[in-house]
Amino acid sequence: MMNFLLPAVIALGGMGIVSALILYFVAKKFEVREDPRIAEILSLLPAANCGGCGYPGCSGFASACVKATTLDGLLCPVGGTATMSGIAAVLGQSAVECEPTIAVVHCNGSRDKRTITNIYEGAANCAITSALYGGETACPYGCLGFGDCVTACLFNSIRINPETLLPEIDEDQCTSCGACIKACPRQLIQLRKKGPDSRRIYVGCMNKDKGAVARKACNVACIGCSKCQKNCESEAITIIDNLAVIDESKCTLCGKCVEECPTSSIVEHLKTKTLPC
Repeated sequence: MMNFLLPAVIALGGMGIVSALILYFVAKKFEVREDPRIAEILSLLPAANCGGCGYPGCSGFASACVKATTLDGLLCPVGGTATMSGIAAVLGQSAVECEPTIAVVHCNGSRDKRTITNIYEGAANCAITSALYGGETACPYGCLGFGDCVTACLFNSIRINPETLLPEIDEDQCTSCGACIKACPRQLIQLRKKGPDSRRIYVGCMNKDKGAVARKACNVACIGCSKCQKNCESEAITIIDNLAVIDESKCTLCGKCVEECPTSSIVEHLKTKTLPC
């Protein structure tokens, strides 16, 4: 019996050794070596893996930085300028200056300012509600108030105000990752420049209906009257689809548009305190 087993064991052992050697040489030949700078850049990133940079996680962003010939167009919104300066130092490139941004809710129509047309008793989810019908109010553009943005935020920087049923952004917690923007089915949240001392001016409305219709739906809706545009000395405001649009690159924060707006749809924002738990 042993006379038959021994040759078989030797043959199998030899085949195993040969296979191992083949796999070793194949692995060496097709070995993909990772640039050591990727690991160095990863150590500088905040490890949020939020996708705000446009890449699948921090490792994807680190690889993109190493492969890029310039850092123009590449930004870690969570780490900001400090992180990008560190990455630039690792790669021997010039640091990219980026002005701080923050998520802004372009809806100022709290429930007391909008006409309630029905009572919704379905799933408490903005995406579902938006897909099924226009919402509980007469404004088909306004915030639905169920907090999909709150659920999407990884940094606990958004809450729904229980009185107004509108999202509120915590200035100190928001990282501009953009998750809330993707979560809002009505595209009411946008990234805007944080502004000097967190002061900024923006249109708190996205209603594109004509003036009379928009005003009937919400007391603070933009009615496209052009008063803000006519009084803006820096020509930073245009009326597009019955809605005022402010060009941040031209706006000097003079505040004249805020004073002239007959419906108070243009908001002058000052820094608020940290949101309560």
